[in-house]
Amino acid sequence: MENWRRELRVDPIPTLISSNNRAIQYFVRRGLLNENAEPIETLWELPEVKRLLRRQQEDGSWKYPGGGKEHLRSQEDYNQIETYRNLGILIEKYGLDNRHPAIKKAAEFLFSKQTPQGDFRGIYGNQYSPNYSAAIMELLIKAGYDNDLRIKRGFRWLLSIRQNDEGWAIPLRTVGAKYADIAMAITIEPDLAKPFSHLVTGVVLRAFAASGKYSKSPEAVTAGKLLASRFFKRDVYPDRNTPQYWESVPFPFWFTDIVSALNSLSLIGLTRENHDIDNALNWLKRRQRDDGLFELKLQKGKDKDLKFWLCLAICRLFKRF
Repeated sequence: MENWRRELRVDPIPTLISSNNRAIQYFVRRGLLNENAEPIETLWELPEVKRLLRRQQEDGSWKYPGGGKEHLRSQEDYNQIETYRNLGILIEKYGLDNRHPAIKKAAEFLFSKQTPQGDFRGIYGNQYSPNYSAAIMELLIKAGYDNDLRIKRGFRWLLSIRQNDEGWAIPLRTVGAKYADIAMAITIEPDLAKPFSHLVTGVVLRAFAASGKYSKSPEAVTAGKLLASRFFKRDVYPDRNTPQYWESVPFPFWFTDIVSALNSLSLIGLTRENHDIDNALNWLKRRQRDDGLFELKLQKGKDKDLKFWLCLAICRLFKRF
């Protein structure tokens, strides 16, 4: 048994293997047990994948299932976030990449939302969104676009819009603007002298962590240390700012939580010599249940296997650290 499994109070592998979810079993055997696995393409044929792909529109997007005239954002922008959500499921849970035509179409739809500056715009109306820009980039990188010039342009933009403390924040928040202001035609420029947001910095770091070129960059390491210093603390801005949000975890990752943050830090090269990281890993260990799973605040959703996916994610980061 590998050392990371001995470190945990209960070996989680038997419970993960018993989940009856073929995708989870595949990633456990390949990624945690280092066994030879069948080709990843076998997961692409699962009924869950085919069901999701049937709802993809001709332009590569997925249609947002709700929304009406009362919303400030357009239906097209909601389609962008719905496309991001479904692309995350296909890539993170079933390993699809741009060898699949549906992923190519979805990628081109999202790239069509990229501005000449390099950010992906529309989810916050005409306002900058470092968090969603980076979150979209993370998925596109994992889909096979790490060396695409459009991704490089995205990183240049992210680096250009850092706060002076070398973290990130939502620009409209740095000047005290409200989300009602996203309807404004004018794009609000950030006050770079204001402090970073750990909510935003944690999401931005996911793009850096996914990239072969940028994951070990000095900028990523610096931001990673900033992020770790904020574990279990209140954010300085009003969005998801209470400490309890560190414990509220989805999969695929969405906002910043303790599992997504540790996952990124494990990939950019930080170690347990960092006191904040070691404390966070010990916090997770104390929340392991007798069945090997972890007691976390699961974000509500339709996936009955969320507790297994999160256990898998936690096992991955323990193995790396």
